[in-house]
Amino acid sequence: MEIRKAKITELELVKEISHRTIKAVYPHYYPFGAVEFFLTHHSDEHIRKDIEDENVFLLTDDEENVAGTVTVNGCEINRLFVLPEYQGKGFGGKLIAFAEKLISQSYSEAELSASFPAKEIYLKKGYKAFEFHKILTENGDYLCYDYMKKELL
Repeated sequence: MEIRKAKITELELVKEISHRTIKAVYPHYYPFGAVEFFLTHHSDEHIRKDIEDENVFLLTDDEENVAGTVTVNGCEINRLFVLPEYQGKGFGGKLIAFAEKLISQSYSEAELSASFPAKEIYLKKGYKAFEFHKILTENGDYLCYDYMKKELL
């Protein structure tokens, strides 16, 4: 496994990983309006800015197939997605550990917004929920998530 910075030419790849994962996983946890909100939020514009700021990373397997992505903005972990076919194989844990190590170089705490499908994973990694948020989306649906933090050693 290798983690490397994403290049601007890989914008579509980052978007594909994000959107494929959202479409496969999130409908089991969220109503339609919330899923659409997630897809819109992870737009070309947002991904492009993060790649230009050198905050986006890609994880490849041993055969150099891209399996996942993570974005690190300051002390915050964002856009952590592992393709469905790679889930449950430790790829998400590798991305979390990578992001925490990067954050620990400048901050004593890592922060993130955890979707329902990811919350249990972050709890097992030592994160604690500090705030619960909900956003009213189209069709009167709500997107709910927890804001979580973890002290880094």
